[in-house]
Amino acid sequence: MGIRSQVVLWASLVAVATLGLPAGAAAQATNKSAISQQRKGSGLPIPRFASLRSDEINVRTGPGTRYPVDWVFKRKGMPVEIVAEYENWRKIRDWQGASGWVHQSLLTGKRAFIVPAKPASLHKTPASSAEVVAKLEPEVMGEIRACAGDWCRVKVASVSGWIERTAMWGVYKSEPIN
Repeated sequence: MGIRSQVVLWASLVAVATLGLPAGAAAQATNKSAISQQRKGSGLPIPRFASLRSDEINVRTGPGTRYPVDWVFKRKGMPVEIVAEYENWRKIRDWQGASGWVHQSLLTGKRAFIVPAKPASLHKTPASSAEVVAKLEPEVMGEIRACAGDWCRVKVASVSGWIERTAMWGVYKSEPIN
């Protein structure tokens, strides 16, 4: 039986199964069937941040291996924003605004940040007047340890300190991280 024949048979079965239903109920039954067959994503909030699990990740034009690879990320630990989900696929956006689809297994929930445009200061304590322990150049990445108020405690290589939220990309304006 060809695919076209299967579709016609399925449509006929839906019509027969819904003949005895009141007006409008047939459409509802068909919609419920379609919804029950649609797989849901993770159930986690969207958008949200994650980071890349590997040094080489294919970014595709759509959610599946049948879609072509658009480009390849080559920075393990880079923060990305998950903006959509389809089954096991996540549409991600990077700090420069580029977006595409990756398999969820290539992402991790570890929180990371990147310094986007201009150098940022890493302070000893969460205050602008605190001692500067490092200057972070644009595109430097690190781990986010905790965030409260306008500051986040981070680690870059072997140096830990505090950075203002506005000086990094990878955390939302008022998002608490413990």
